[in-house]
Amino acid sequence: MKRIGGLLVLLLALLLQAPEARAEEDWAGDWNGTLVTPRGALRLLLTIHRGADGALSAELESLDQAPGQKIPVAPIAIADGRLSFSIPAIRASYEGVWNAATQRFAGTFTQGMGMQLDFARGAGEARPTLTGLDGIWDAAIVRNGARLPFVLHVTTNAAGTIASLDSPALLAYGLPVTELRREGQVLSFAVPAGESHFRGTIAADRISGIWSRVGEADAETSFVRRANAAAAPRRPQLPRPPFPYRTEEVRIPNPHAPGVTLAGTLTLPQGRGPFAAAILITGSGPQDRDESLLGHRPFLVLADRLTRAGIAVLRFDDRGTAASTGDFAGATSADFATDANAAFAFLRARHEVDPHAIGFIGHSEGGMIGPIAARDNPDLAWLVLLAGPGASTRHLLDGQRRAVARSQGVTDAQLDASQPLQNLVLDAAASTDSAEAVTARLRAALAGLGLGEEQRARVIQQATDPWFRYFLRYDPAPNLARLRIPVLAINGSLDQQVIAADNLPGIRAALRDDPDATVRELPGLNHLFQHARTGAVGEYAEIEETMAPEALDLVASWINARFPRRAHPGRAAP
Repeated sequence: MKRIGGLLVLLLALLLQAPEARAEEDWAGDWNGTLVTPRGALRLLLTIHRGADGALSAELESLDQAPGQKIPVAPIAIADGRLSFSIPAIRASYEGVWNAATQRFAGTFTQGMGMQLDFARGAGEARPTLTGLDGIWDAAIVRNGARLPFVLHVTTNAAGTIASLDSPALLAYGLPVTELRREGQVLSFAVPAGESHFRGTIAADRISGIWSRVGEADAETSFVRRANAAAAPRRPQLPRPPFPYRTEEVRIPNPHAPGVTLAGTLTLPQGRGPFAAAILITGSGPQDRDESLLGHRPFLVLADRLTRAGIAVLRFDDRGTAASTGDFAGATSADFATDANAAFAFLRARHEVDPHAIGFIGHSEGGMIGPIAARDNPDLAWLVLLAGPGASTRHLLDGQRRAVARSQGVTDAQLDASQPLQNLVLDAAASTDSAEAVTARLRAALAGLGLGEEQRARVIQQATDPWFRYFLRYDPAPNLARLRIPVLAINGSLDQQVIAADNLPGIRAALRDDPDATVRELPGLNHLFQHARTGAVGEYAEIEETMAPEALDLVASWINARFPRRAHPGRAAP
């Protein structure tokens, strides 16, 4: 749903200001704007060029998140006082209307949700230049015994000094930093997305001070500048060529979703086959075919292991992500299930693949999508669930919230105190009310709770997201109970996102009538199936291992035990 503020601005411009044409040659040049996002305000610079043939082209630069990185804009059009453009690289678009009174385009930037964005001529005001601060600064605070790391990135260029903050424990990166000021040796800044503020004293490569956050006690911490640029994290399991198998880039249209074409990679063992085949289904959020995260590429590692074991593997970018077309925003798990079945139909037509031995391997939400797709696919031969849900999604979310919060030092008393607010939001999102009704209901309910505007915007945006609302209403048990094909369901004992103790019993119960169901908990592994200390999400980047060998071996051996390679009819196996 589009952000209310952006929509009101656009409607106001349409009602009060008839579009006024300007000479075509006037549009070229720099245009600056501030994008209002739930994570904070971001300054953008749109540079429009006019070619010799009169055609327009443009680039967009995020001055706060990626200064100096210009993203191509194509196509761009300005006609009848309206500016519109798309940014294929980030699946975003903009629509704005010229207002002669304010001398700016007023409109909405859409990337998963609608956000207010106005463009005015010029490069905008440069931020102050703060000398001697450029670099990467590491810090941590301790809350109730839990260590929470932060990484502050500071860069100075022609636009001034710009900063952003990473919070690895929350998998939050590039959070906008505002109010960055230096007065003598005192530095201060704010992080609106976290409702946090820091003020400290600079001493060479250390800034020592107080970290403050709304609703929490102040914490002492020090930001220490790294001596050198951080080396790329070691990922020793990433496969490197030459490979003992064939690799083919493929494109797969989804006949049930106009405009969706999946771009993927098919890996085929040496020989003629036919081979058993696995289709990999990613977890939640827009992900590429390798399920890339923090330098890890779990699906690349898994595909390599399976293909070396004689199993063909198809992995693909989520719709609207990387090289796949379509719109990710607004799609639900049921929509993603049609993508999985389109991939199945593609493999079924390949002569190298055994049409009676094709299965799904779904990780996290992929372990929810797989059974949904299986419901509509009587030809599916098998199913592997990697940290798939087995409990109601309400129960899953509550368990996940508590596990992750505890790893960040939140007390049980604080969790209990926040439970009514969570119930209020989830009840509204899970209702059958319209998105507009949910928005109105939540605005009224949240008004007196003392939340900041950014927090309220994030809550409402998530509660009205079609994917989230479908997810909340979903019960995995009925689709799991229908299965009569071989199923392997595994979870790590340290998983804090899909907790094994909460989900494996539900899977086991739902599969009780399936004659070939294997449900196992793997000790010491987290949600990514890495060997972990605690399973906290903040450890994912620190762990060099991408996927535990015992998990890889279990999946490969389980498939091969049920679908051994067979020769083509009438041909000898090579």
